[in-house]
Amino acid sequence: MKTKITIEKNFELASVSGKLFSSFVEHLGRAVYTGIYEPEHPLADEQGFRSDVIEMVRELHVPLVRYPGGNFLSSYDWKDGIGPRGKRPARTDIAWHSIEPNTIGIDEFYDWTQKAGTSIMGAVNMGTGTPRDAAELVEYCNHPGGTYWSDLRRTNGHENPYGIKTWCVGNEMDGPWQTCHLEAAEYGKKARETARFMKGIDNTIECVVCGSSTTSLPTYPEWDRIVLEYTYDAADYISIHRYYENFGDDDDFLASFCDMNDFIKTACATADYVKALKRSKKTMYLSFDEWNVWYQQNMQEHPWLTAPRILEDHYSLLDALVLGGLAITLLNHADRIKIACLAQLINVIAPIFTEPGKGAYRQTIYWPYHDISVYGHGTVLHPVICAPKEVTKKYGEVPAVIFAVVHNAESGEVTVFALNINRKEISETEINLASFGKTTMFFRTEMTGQNLSVKNSFDNPDAVMSRPAEQVQSENGMYNVVLKAASWNVLRFKIEK
Repeated sequence: MKTKITIEKNFELASVSGKLFSSFVEHLGRAVYTGIYEPEHPLADEQGFRSDVIEMVRELHVPLVRYPGGNFLSSYDWKDGIGPRGKRPARTDIAWHSIEPNTIGIDEFYDWTQKAGTSIMGAVNMGTGTPRDAAELVEYCNHPGGTYWSDLRRTNGHENPYGIKTWCVGNEMDGPWQTCHLEAAEYGKKARETARFMKGIDNTIECVVCGSSTTSLPTYPEWDRIVLEYTYDAADYISIHRYYENFGDDDDFLASFCDMNDFIKTACATADYVKALKRSKKTMYLSFDEWNVWYQQNMQEHPWLTAPRILEDHYSLLDALVLGGLAITLLNHADRIKIACLAQLINVIAPIFTEPGKGAYRQTIYWPYHDISVYGHGTVLHPVICAPKEVTKKYGEVPAVIFAVVHNAESGEVTVFALNINRKEISETEINLASFGKTTMFFRTEMTGQNLSVKNSFDNPDAVMSRPAEQVQSENGMYNVVLKAASWNVLRFKIEK
């Protein structure tokens, strides 16, 4: 069966948020120490930041980086990470059984984001932290001066405020693993008052309250309903988190986008119920601020080390294809998802991997993330798709090929992202762009290979990547292309004036 996709320029879903392909750096494992920061490295700059990592991050065009956690957040006192480094205390981090030296804090991380061409998505501690702690952090970061905390920032070397406009009010507080875990009503009350306190300091900020961190908890999705009933007026987003891993069935794994799609729909339905309950005119948007492929079944602890080697997944071509499907799903929910953060960015379940004193390379998942972050700007369209089905054990019938389409009216371009999950058969695909008038394909890449277990490494850093593919000419607005078996594809078209 031939795959057909008809793209009508007026079938618009939503504009892509500028925050949709953000990322995440947590004080976890080697994300910070020997990840972004390694003063002894030959490529370290004057502040100790690895310039090779900065360059790779800049290539990704990351709009926001969520910081400083994560599970780390719920026992972290941000005040430990400011002031003279010689006076900063080393602390135990019970979330990851590590030692946190506090060499890097909010001031240094802000400097790093300026070099990496990104901005901070802040996070405040809702475990051991108080509403006052959260408000004081906002004051330290955003108030121009003339108060205790803003003047302390200036004393510490930053005259101008950081202008951090998006803040997570805690992290995964639904999880029993979280330090000082709260029940939904307890968290809802605390988050409501914290958000009000924070916005009292800076009324230009947006707040993200904690939604469900997984579908496997018995509180899902009731947690989201209860939290939103308390916080609907004070919050701007509710967060959701979801990770995927291969438990032995490659076809199920490739169809992980089905689970993500259902998860998003459930979160939206729950939020819309509370909207109706509140008789509110405000639509609650989603912040999918943790998503990735993560092999939690392989987790090991290395207790009480600084920057231990934990959660360092090494990704295959198969993993990268799955991530591409998840990224397509995020785009296809651009009407409700306004923030999303690939978790994480360096070393820890990350697209960039480093070795202390040595080099850095792009993992396989770097490429679909790069492609959709760089080219996925504009308005998401609703294409009409006719595609063959695949049968999976976990999800039943699923489409063998999935798409996301973005029209960038400013640049006069249409970009089609396509994932063929069939591991054995090509997809002969007809792309109909007739509604745009005369168009020309000017860019095409694909990521594929017969061995789905291939991984990138220091010895072979480009084993898996997006590579140029054959460009074809149109016939009356029709493009006939072959999408290879098990492939991630980017096709870009110029609209002729």
